[in-house]
Amino acid sequence: MADNEEPILNKVENTVALHSPLFKLKRWQWWVLVAINIFFLVAGQSAAVLLGRFYYDQGGNSKWMATVVQTVGFPILFIPLFLLPSDNEPLDSSSSSPPIRTLALIYIVLGMIIAGDNYLYSLGLSYLSASTYSLICASQLAFNAVFSYFINSQKFTALILNSVIILSFSSALIAVNDDSGGPSGVSKWKYFLGFLATLGASSIYSLLLSLMQLSFQKVLKKETFSVVLEMQIFTSIVATCVSVAGLFGSGEWKTLHGEMQSFGKGSVPYVLTLVWTAVTWQVCSVGVVGLIFVVSSLFSNVISTVALAVSPIAAVIVFHDKMNGVKIIAMLLAVWGFASFTYQNYIDDSKLRKAKTNVTETRNNSVC
Repeated sequence: MADNEEPILNKVENTVALHSPLFKLKRWQWWVLVAINIFFLVAGQSAAVLLGRFYYDQGGNSKWMATVVQTVGFPILFIPLFLLPSDNEPLDSSSSSPPIRTLALIYIVLGMIIAGDNYLYSLGLSYLSASTYSLICASQLAFNAVFSYFINSQKFTALILNSVIILSFSSALIAVNDDSGGPSGVSKWKYFLGFLATLGASSIYSLLLSLMQLSFQKVLKKETFSVVLEMQIFTSIVATCVSVAGLFGSGEWKTLHGEMQSFGKGSVPYVLTLVWTAVTWQVCSVGVVGLIFVVSSLFSNVISTVALAVSPIAAVIVFHDKMNGVKIIAMLLAVWGFASFTYQNYIDDSKLRKAKTNVTETRNNSVC
């Protein structure tokens, strides 16, 4: 069957891709664009996780403040949004722009999901070491495989399944490893709570990526990077409002002044830690949404998993986290899973471009 020869993009997605301005880029230009987004995601996420762990290690204790800083940095995204040229060409020339009410509903729903997801991540990081936290988050790829299959009609080959199984096994190793270790003073119950919160956050994050991809394909239907920035800005506004409401509703805002005064490195480093955490999360978010837009939600999730494999190494260097044999094996498995998916994506890209060449040749022959 011809349909079985297209493991990642289905026929509808292939038709869209063949008419996409992104597809008009030369192969090396497309890969450069992908590489830039990968750098944003990996660098931003790794730095943000380390800063988040630093915040807790130095005396920070507000889960809602740690949640707020994950989205409050969205105003810096207005800079590239205003600098980029406006291009409103839709994927489907016969379609009109979606109603404002529809867009508002999408941004509100996604923003609320982001806020809840960020809180679970903050809760998990507060009870886990940076290395353990990052390796558990690798389970998000397995969740995304399920959501992508049902929501985005994503198809899978042996390489994709291999990647999903290996990365899931990597996370499972951490779950059963009694010597994974958490921050000093954290009880086994809180460690288990942190594990469940991080695992739950990973599943919600995967759902979020698939919903974003569905929004790009079915509703937004625009091929500009400004669409990516708008998606990130408006959902971040909603998520920030929800997070701030949680900060005041929980009463944690009352403890912030004392928290700043008692911060291990001082008041100024406390503020800088929060500011740079906010900035790095926004850099990461641009990479995440950019990869969803340029490739797919599954690919974005795989690259995020690679960043999670980088974080344990950085955590060992910066925080002297304990890196036992199980963690090393889990990290190597994460890299193996990434390599499997990357190779599959290369195969699919080659097939798609070959299909485009055949279409062009057929049109030329018809003209002749």
